[in-house]
Amino acid sequence: MFIGEYQHSLDPKKRLALPSKFRKELGGKVVITRGLDKCLFVYPLKTWKELAEKLGTLPMGESSTRSFVRLMLAGAIDSDVDSQGRILLPEYLKEYAGLDRSVVVAGLYNRLEVWAEDKWKSYRAKAEENTDEVAEQLGKLGIY
Repeated sequence: MFIGEYQHSLDPKKRLALPSKFRKELGGKVVITRGLDKCLFVYPLKTWKELAEKLGTLPMGESSTRSFVRLMLAGAIDSDVDSQGRILLPEYLKEYAGLDRSVVVAGLYNRLEVWAEDKWKSYRAKAEENTDEVAEQLGKLGIY
């Protein structure tokens, strides 16, 4: 399980060192894809295969479904985790998420999200303003 947020830096070769506490669970190969809200999603290979299988069975009749499947699958790339726990971020994904040097790696249960630090701070501030509203919605679902 991935939890927590960690500040990291991209090196000049577009490599990102993943938090050491996540490396064992991630294994030697991950899948990186466009995420929601202009971040990147990083999945362990097994989790990615399960998600891709579900995405592949979605009905193609609705344009929003097609768009989401394209965003996730066509934008995905597999990456080896090197001996120092780094992954290489391709330029198109780096551009999509607006990543520069300083990034935040957030653990979200079954995946990691990689955010430009300024975008993460802005997103987190907005989310923190709405905690009461979110708690009410989760309460209606019986989750909180």
